[in-house]
Amino acid sequence: MKDRNHTFDFLCGLCIIRMISLHVMDFCGMGEVQWWTHVMEWTFYFMSFFFFKAGYFNKGVNNVPTGQYIIDRTKRLFIPYMASGIIGMAIYFAFLPIMLNRYHNPIEPLSWDHIWLTSSFYGNRPTWFLFSFFVTYLVVHFIEKVKGLHWIVVFFPLVAFLLFLCGNPLWMDANNVFMGIFFFYLGMLWNRIIKRFSCSAILVVSVVMIIAFLGLNIVWHGEYTMSINDFKGGFLPTILNMILAICGLVGFFSSINLPRVPVICYIGQHSMVYFISHYPMLYFYKFMHLSFGRSIWNKPEEVFILIPAVFCLCTWMVPLIERIPWLSGRWRE
Repeated sequence: MKDRNHTFDFLCGLCIIRMISLHVMDFCGMGEVQWWTHVMEWTFYFMSFFFFKAGYFNKGVNNVPTGQYIIDRTKRLFIPYMASGIIGMAIYFAFLPIMLNRYHNPIEPLSWDHIWLTSSFYGNRPTWFLFSFFVTYLVVHFIEKVKGLHWIVVFFPLVAFLLFLCGNPLWMDANNVFMGIFFFYLGMLWNRIIKRFSCSAILVVSVVMIIAFLGLNIVWHGEYTMSINDFKGGFLPTILNMILAICGLVGFFSSINLPRVPVICYIGQHSMVYFISHYPMLYFYKFMHLSFGRSIWNKPEEVFILIPAVFCLCTWMVPLIERIPWLSGRWRE
């Protein structure tokens, strides 16, 4: 087994914990609670971190033939995207007749244009990430085919912002791919910088970046929601704060040789399982309650039940799902 990078496992783990907690809060109608909105204001950059990580550890997206590369990315990302989405959708629509019979409506609005406008599935909405990740890898591959073309990536956050101003017109939620590509290349660049300079120099720079983020996020705040390519607070503060936070955290923990943090690093190491599994669980729990005429809406106690329950179930499922390549993306070489 190859050595793990504890910095990235730790940060991935934090991202998964934040994401699942966010979805639990939303399912329980607590997503707009004041203290929770403050948590979101200081952690909004975490989804972009996964794209940063992909670029950081990239060994060359142009080192294999295009056909072979597309097949590999399809197996690792697109097939799990479809499989986990279909499973979530099966759970969702299995409860639909019960909801219609009891409440005379589907509880949540259904629309045919959902098929082509978004990349998420009913019953497993976070799957948008796998599709955006898949498209990002493909676009980066073709960018790398043209010498010097990668410099245009500097303007991709602006493209994403302009698409946001235009109402995010691209089908399949592809508007956020431009941000994904930008952070992919930022990860590649930051990796080269960290390898070139000493740990002490990176530590100093990273501390300065983190302090700058802490200050700017108060006086010049901006937020980005990657799933819907949504900018709040302006373009420049959003991009600048994201760069400062992600590069600062990665540089800081890398320079101090962060040791393995057992629970968080385990979640980060097996993030795919937690990512594709938690949302169908939440829907199952919600619909089971609704089937018996009960609601989990605006009930804080449900948050304290669901968060540990979901993490325990996902942890139990790790060895099971990772043996299924069309769900985990882990195919035998």
